[in-house]
Amino acid sequence: MFKKSKTGGLTFIAQGTKLTGDIQFTDEALISGELQGTIQSTSNINIELDGYVEGELQCVELRVSGSFKGKLNCNKLNITSTGRVDGEVNCQSMEIFEGGQFIGMRVRESAELLSNTYTPSEPAKQLAENPATS
Repeated sequence: MFKKSKTGGLTFIAQGTKLTGDIQFTDEALISGELQGTIQSTSNINIELDGYVEGELQCVELRVSGSFKGKLNCNKLNITSTGRVDGEVNCQSMEIFEGGQFIGMRVRESAELLSNTYTPSEPAKQLAENPATS
């Protein structure tokens, strides 16, 4: 699922736990409880089936099996068959499995964590430069 971090740390927010405010993770995090606020991580976050995160989230990779609502900035977003993402998403790659839900808007903005710049493919460039006339 996720690569093991160099320090080997893992934060687990258990079901029934609710945290609110400015939250920071330096290692991977598994969320089965509820987080609300501004969440920043220098690693990966996994929202488990019963997990719920609401607010502004910045991380390297987000895997959603539960629910996320808010503004997301990450390199990779993975929405499993039980996952639901509702809000504004800024990511380099997005994968949605059958049954997974994405409600909202995907934006392309430059961000600290996003190392690659989006460049459209050649056919898309040609289409933009030479639109077909009817």
